[in-house]
Amino acid sequence: MATEGLSDTQDQDESALGQSRKISRQHLTPLRVPGYEMLRCLGEGSFGTVWQARAVNTGKIVAVKYYTRRRGMNWAVLSREVERLAALYTSRDIVELLDVGWDADPPYFVMEYLEHGSLADKLRSGPLPIKEATRIGESILRALVHAHGRGILHCDLKPGNVLLDAGDHVRIGDFGQSRMTNDQLPALGTLFYMAPEQAALDATPDARWDVYAVGALLYEMITGQPPLHTPANVDRIRQAESLADRLLVYQQIIRDADPPDALHQIPGVDRKLADIIDGCLQRDPERRTGNAQLVLEQIQRREQSRQQRPLILLGFLGPLLLLLSMFWIVRGVVPKAIDAATENLVTRTLAGDVVSARILARSVDQELEIRTLELERLAAQLGDSPPDATELSPDRIELLQSWKDDADAALPRAGRTRDESLFLTNAAGLQIFRAPDGDTVGESFAWRDYFHGLGRELDPADDLSDVRPRETSGVSVPFRSQNTGQFMVAIAAPVWNGDRSQVVGLLARTLHLSDLLNQWEVRHEGDPLGASNTRFLALVDTREERAMLLDHPWLTDHLAELHDQDVQEQLRFNAAKSANLVEQTHDDRYQDPMRRQDAAYQGDWLAAFAPVGDTGWVAVVQERRDVALQPIDRIRQVFVNAGLTSLLLIATMFAVLWYLMQRATR
Repeated sequence: MATEGLSDTQDQDESALGQSRKISRQHLTPLRVPGYEMLRCLGEGSFGTVWQARAVNTGKIVAVKYYTRRRGMNWAVLSREVERLAALYTSRDIVELLDVGWDADPPYFVMEYLEHGSLADKLRSGPLPIKEATRIGESILRALVHAHGRGILHCDLKPGNVLLDAGDHVRIGDFGQSRMTNDQLPALGTLFYMAPEQAALDATPDARWDVYAVGALLYEMITGQPPLHTPANVDRIRQAESLADRLLVYQQIIRDADPPDALHQIPGVDRKLADIIDGCLQRDPERRTGNAQLVLEQIQRREQSRQQRPLILLGFLGPLLLLLSMFWIVRGVVPKAIDAATENLVTRTLAGDVVSARILARSVDQELEIRTLELERLAAQLGDSPPDATELSPDRIELLQSWKDDADAALPRAGRTRDESLFLTNAAGLQIFRAPDGDTVGESFAWRDYFHGLGRELDPADDLSDVRPRETSGVSVPFRSQNTGQFMVAIAAPVWNGDRSQVVGLLARTLHLSDLLNQWEVRHEGDPLGASNTRFLALVDTREERAMLLDHPWLTDHLAELHDQDVQEQLRFNAAKSANLVEQTHDDRYQDPMRRQDAAYQGDWLAAFAPVGDTGWVAVVQERRDVALQPIDRIRQVFVNAGLTSLLLIATMFAVLWYLMQRATR
């Protein structure tokens, strides 16, 4: 809203305006109007006071406006307002005149009372919704069209002169500054609502003044401020010394400023509405919309267009909804069915993999148990003639070598993997036999876990004189082969003396973990590793202090790289990840640990896990998710192709129908 002083109608000179305002404010005693009971003062202005009153006979609430008969009062204001209201009484968009007291002292007139006050009161709460602003604007324009049709120009439209009844219907009031279309007498309106050419003491009244004011009202209702109303502009006008200077500054502000554009930043303001308001606010009257009737028609056409929009949308949405329903079937129902089938296939596949993992884990555990029992029987034979401290008798050497040769021949026939080695150490950890022959005979292996069974490897450089050989059979912690870099395990059994009172040696057999799994490995025939290696087995040590990948196809095919320290770090699992393998039985989006080393192992995998006895190992059966779901992908493609073909046909049909409907409508 305009600030006090600037929001007053600019009609009198400064001295007369100040005197009138002072006198008006002093006149607080209600006038006695025959037939009416004064209730309360509604407001005071430069020319008089408005009171709320009640008709004594009917009880109807009215508004009484009376003018103070004092020096400096322009009596033409009263006569003009009464005459205009009397001439416009047939319009329901203009305040209704009820009675006039010409001869009273002071003179007054009675008009209808509007319960909801003025638009200025309403705007104190902020901008209005666009729909309400255009409704009020349309009512103002109807009133102006009616007034202009009677040859009356309002010349002072502002929020304070737009009143609202109980139903928020608009009435235009305060025709004190109005002029007839054939008048030559200038009429000053209110700053920031007044057209720039109107702001002159010799301006000729023009219907386009009211058009500019309507644009300013619409602008303020939507943005919250009239156009160009800024603190800086208000200060410039206030600093002017006279009315003529104020009007000149006001003209300069409108002439020099860019067209107000706050309207275009308001969400919901469509292009048509913005163009209508911009057309009203053109500073050049020749470019401004010519009269209120044209603006009203523009507003009504916009409203008609908006009212017809649902019908047009209905004509468009009907076919579109059918099209969307088909699209929903293709993109909604079908994918749900595909997802359900995918979930079912994943569940069934993982269920099979879980069974395979458990069989694998149990088979590995059984294989270790069998090899341990075989080794214990051989150790018992050695116990009948235990080794001495540094050497083995020839018959014991022959026994061990013969056993190794027989095992190497029998294991492949049974589909089992041969041992990598068979060796014997004395009670101090000194190796006294190895088959096949090697250069390790005579070395001490007391630091190895398979010797002492402490669950960890010791530092060979430490004093190991107090380390004693294990007294129970078992499987060592995995250790890396010095030759291949692959993980190996040793199955060890103690060798007791004749009365089983002392462990006099340790018998062990070693094998690569990859060899242990090879006999159970299931691969698709013809799949080259690294290209479409889709299903394989792996082995993970999940014990927290040494969690790592023990066996994997990549390890088998990249033996030369296993000595690389960076590659060895890639094999390690963090504690949380290894714990998950123990706790869960499967993972439908498993990430292979070797994905960083080889792109062939990237992507999602279906994986199942099963613990291998009490070794701390977990057997992993994994297969590519995308390969496992290829049947679903083929079904999905069939559905998608059929759906897209149907949608294309329906869309073409409705495009033709829409074109024909548009032609028929035009």
